[in-house]
Amino acid sequence: FDKIDTIVKRIYRGSEAIADKSVRDQLHQWEKQGYGHLPVCMAKTQYSFSTDPNLRGAPTGHTVPVREVRLSAGAGFVVAICGEIMTMPGLPSKPSSEAIHLDDNGDIQGLS
Repeated sequence: FDKIDTIVKRIYRGSEAIADKSVRDQLHQWEKQGYGHLPVCMAKTQYSFSTDPNLRGAPTGHTVPVREVRLSAGAGFVVAICGEIMTMPGLPSKPSSEAIHLDDNGDIQGLS
């Protein structure tokens, strides 16, 4: 959590990062498991250094709430989910792969 707080203070010019006990406990558990050396990736709005997309630019003195953390052990980083941000882009209700098929000649059809 110290890494997250340092990012908030030094890069985002905020006053502090805050998180529930469950988030801090999860980070502590991963640290005990040997993942404490991993870098941190911050997932938050791209519109502001704060987590408020309407507070544009580089405000100062704001608080950054960390609502969830995710371990990407294979990729080698910890993701801090901050504020109201979606981490997966919206997908169509019908995947494009459903239109892909092989024709009678064995050629791929349905790719755009």
